Amino acid sequence: MTSLQHFEEQKFLGPLASAVRRRLKELDGEDVVSRIWSHDHTVWKPDPTEITNRLGWLTLPAGMRRRIPDLHGFARQVAADGFTHAVLLGMGGSSLAPEMFARTYGTAPGALELTVLDTTHPATIARVEASLDLDHTLFIVASKSGTTLETLSHFEHFYARTGGRGSSFIAITDPGTPLEELGNAKGFRRVFQNPPDLGGRYSALSLFGLVPAALIGADLEDLLFSAQEMADGCKAVPAFENPGAWLGAIIGEAWLAGQDKLTFVLPASVESFGDWVEQLVAESTGKEGKGIVPVAGEDIGPPEVYGEDRLFVSLGDYPGLAPLRAAGHPVVTLEFGGPKTLGAEIFRFEFRHRGGRSRPRDQRLRPAQCGGGQAGNAGHPGLAPGGGPTGGAGSRRRGGAAPGRGSRRLHRHPGLSGPHTRDLPPPCSSTGWPCGVATRAATTVGFGPRFLHSTGQLHKGGPPSGVFLQVTDTGRDVDLPIPASRTPSAR
Repeated sequence: MTSLQHFEEQKFLGPLASAVRRRLKELDGEDVVSRIWSHDHTVWKPDPTEITNRLGWLTLPAGMRRRIPDLHGFARQVAADGFTHAVLLGMGGSSLAPEMFARTYGTAPGALELTVLDTTHPATIARVEASLDLDHTLFIVASKSGTTLETLSHFEHFYARTGGRGSSFIAITDPGTPLEELGNAKGFRRVFQNPPDLGGRYSALSLFGLVPAALIGADLEDLLFSAQEMADGCKAVPAFENPGAWLGAIIGEAWLAGQDKLTFVLPASVESFGDWVEQLVAESTGKEGKGIVPVAGEDIGPPEVYGEDRLFVSLGDYPGLAPLRAAGHPVVTLEFGGPKTLGAEIFRFEFRHRGGRSRPRDQRLRPAQCGGGQAGNAGHPGLAPGGGPTGGAGSRRRGGAAPGRGSRRLHRHPGLSGPHTRDLPPPCSSTGWPCGVATRAATTVGFGPRFLHSTGQLHKGGPPSGVFLQVTDTGRDVDLPIPASRTPSAR
């Protein structure tokens, strides 16, 4: 956006506008943007731990563009060798970007169809396996640490099913991990070493996202070129003209004003961007009893169904936003050039969550923040010690959420993933606004165990202001034992 466009957009921020202007002046006064690009950890915290070694995403677009010929060449060779399908075995940051690319770009002619497997539910695994021709399926084992329990369990299962055929597997991991060792020992077709200086939620434009994108035949040049353009726009310019810093200032000031439900309005062509950005927001801000609640996939309703805790961010304009603006809800509309510029939005939101400074952003979750309850319970924003169940089995409330200020979260453990929300029972057949009409509370849906690797950070480390319902099944109909493990110990 130009300065004029930013000025015009601020007309729809209401009382936030003056606070945003002050924040942008502060960012310029403290030289925050250039300090981010120079990897100055004091922008966030005095301690450099998990900060200075996690900023490699800033230069990923330029660095990865040099890898495009190799990635496309690898994809062509795999297809020439007879592979028609790929299955991504990964969780959280290793799975959400590949799924976003697959749902956005589809499969190009002659490329591999991609399935993302990020659940340990045995019925889902059995269903996926039954749909595959294992002799023509490439398995992508993706884990930054190389020790992710679910991913290694997936590997053991499919390695046994293929008769130990290592050439049907590739790995994506950091250098020197147990997964790299495993891939070399088992004769994997290839082991991709990802740059180690970035966290999982910032890895969409790294090999974790680009290798699967290449296999489905996505245009990596468009993706990375748009990301590079956005990166250049987030460098040496005043904060008011910086698209990432400007958005960060808005979201941060909205949080300070109590508008902590960041609600995304996305065109159908990139609706899966919501699942990816949900993790980015939840993991980046859900720390130390604070956090921003991302709301993705919600149908836009009339102004009266929303409380005063919403900030709406839209990619492109949407007719349903006009009544919200008129009613005084803050609305930000970002120019969007369609799926070919998806890389730009990935980088914009990454920069916003490192550049806005609204909340701490290290990746550590301190034990004192985890509170009681079952390990997988993920009661909302900050399982603070104390609290207790309300309502029926599987429901848990944390904190005193006032009408329109708290949030509700449905956690679905059986084998469902993002595209299958239609399988949920009413009134949550989607994450639409009817779920929260009575209280005007934001309502979201997550799928287990994926949410433990995405929004789980916010649930455990964020504010105690949510009500949670978990829907599970007994798992008795289908059970799949994990073959005797010879892989490295998982943590």
